[in-house]
Amino acid sequence: MTVALYPGRFDPVTNGHLDIVQRAARIFETVVVGVAVSRSAIFTTDERMEMFSKAVTDLGLQNVRVTAIEGLTVDVAKKEGASVMVRGLRVADFTYEFDMALMNRNMAPEIESVYMMTALEHLFVSATRIRELASFGRDVSEFVPAGVNEAIQKKMAARSS
Repeated sequence: MTVALYPGRFDPVTNGHLDIVQRAARIFETVVVGVAVSRSAIFTTDERMEMFSKAVTDLGLQNVRVTAIEGLTVDVAKKEGASVMVRGLRVADFTYEFDMALMNRNMAPEIESVYMMTALEHLFVSATRIRELASFGRDVSEFVPAGVNEAIQKKMAARSS
């Protein structure tokens, strides 16, 4: 059984993230979405895990579960029994992802990094861009799963008051 870890901050989860997890779920027996603990995220780890879990449930993905990642991702991959780390890849991500893959391979050569090209319709979408648009009060519902637009608008309103 091949277990894949799909790590990220997911602050917030986007439709691009969901595209990658759906495609990974068709390839691997189990996909563990690892939501990275981050003090600089606008959503708490629990909020991000809940948003991703709801989106996975809404998609009917039976072989995907969500957990928190604290510490080194390769250590969590080992703990979860993952032999693969899945990452989405946009053109702008290449250098960062390449460097990270080399470091991960150095620390855990038994874990293979697998990159999935971002679908064309999500190529320009990033959680950073979503947060930026939402900070200006823009509706981002076309880029995020149901409920996330409302959550991010509420979070941005609370930050500005």
